Amino acid sequence: MRRKYFGTDGVRGKVGTMPITPDFVLRLGYAAGRVLARRSARGRPAVLIGKDTRVSGYMLESALEAGFAAAGVDVLLVGPLPTPAIAHLTRALKLSAGVVISASHNPYDDNGIKFFSGDGFKLPDAVETAIERELARPLRCAPPARIGKARRIDDAADRYVEFCKSAFPARLDLRGLKLVVDCAHGAAYHVAPRVFRELGASVIAIGDKPDGFNINKGCGATHPQALRRAVKRARANLGIALDGDGDRLVMVDGDGRLYDGDQLLYVIAAHRQRRGQLKGGVVGTQMTNLGMEHALARLKIPFARAKVGDRYVLELLRRHGWRLGGENSGHIVCLERHTTGDGIVSALQVLAALRADRMTLAEAAAPVTLYPQVLINVRTARHVDVSANRRIRQAVGAAQAALDGSGRVLLRNSGTEPVIRVMVEGKLRTTVNRWARTIAGVIRVVT
Repeated sequence: MRRKYFGTDGVRGKVGTMPITPDFVLRLGYAAGRVLARRSARGRPAVLIGKDTRVSGYMLESALEAGFAAAGVDVLLVGPLPTPAIAHLTRALKLSAGVVISASHNPYDDNGIKFFSGDGFKLPDAVETAIERELARPLRCAPPARIGKARRIDDAADRYVEFCKSAFPARLDLRGLKLVVDCAHGAAYHVAPRVFRELGASVIAIGDKPDGFNINKGCGATHPQALRRAVKRARANLGIALDGDGDRLVMVDGDGRLYDGDQLLYVIAAHRQRRGQLKGGVVGTQMTNLGMEHALARLKIPFARAKVGDRYVLELLRRHGWRLGGENSGHIVCLERHTTGDGIVSALQVLAALRADRMTLAEAAAPVTLYPQVLINVRTARHVDVSANRRIRQAVGAAQAALDGSGRVLLRNSGTEPVIRVMVEGKLRTTVNRWARTIAGVIRVVT
């Protein structure tokens, strides 16, 4: 069965447009509740619902709560908390599932629903397919005696702060460090600064005043210019930027230099290898920069590429029995610390490596020379199988011949919108730019 609503990271779209409408989200909660009830071996199931700071979160939270209750599922509410906090609390509280209302790094007028299973991992494809099947059936409310109840967990933020702090080695601290922490006016606004302060750092928080409309707006991991300016202005040692739901990380050093997910992943991997703690290799994605792959190869660290999306990184990690992986966008998965990408926990792994090895971020990341990489998003009016179109294949072949083995071309369809992503990577920026524009132009013509 081809899934109609679930993409690579749950259900996502514009608020007020299918499927992000209150009536559909109510039915989604009901359908998910019915599937969970059938799979529950311990009586009435219970789910945790968290959200980011978008104004639409209030509406969608109420709709989800009603849907779950109608299916006979109890609901625990925590309010705004990062996506990884929901994964952790779902597992810690032994619940049937966790639900996050968030569109991650997108603007405020988007929103989405993503699910975690009781073990803190993303829902398996089979369960998402079962939910879609249930969505096609009529909604029949549970009898009054079996309707679900709802309650709020008042200490959820405190629990998550302590969990994050436990991911930092007890023998180390952050005393003497001045950090700027950009919370993207998102779900981490009230927890991220606390974590770093309670570990000893002097923290200047920015992007920590959400109003429902400013999430990710000119700030956070997808707009790091604000962080660079703040770090220089404060003469801070480092800057840390998260995205709207707190699962992405980029960093800035005291000179204002930006470090993406590939470079930060390398810093963690190299430190663990030096300490004999790597446990296998590293998983990246099709978008991981060749420069990072080559730097790992010089350390003889095995490397494997997954499809783009943190769920695919996780799948490949578990298949290999490895513990460390991530994406250049800043999703970093440290499986011995958490079941999903966590921006705060990832930042703590980088900081622990720098403290233990007595290195600056520039020194630790220096072995990675990133190749120029150009990404163009081409919006299409219809679905196009890029591998089947002759003109697109010819353009890609010509680009690969020009790169002559020293670069890559990657085309992929977005999992959340009608967009084809064109990525060209190579040693010379002029060549990369030219071929990215050429391929994008061909796609526009044929679509």
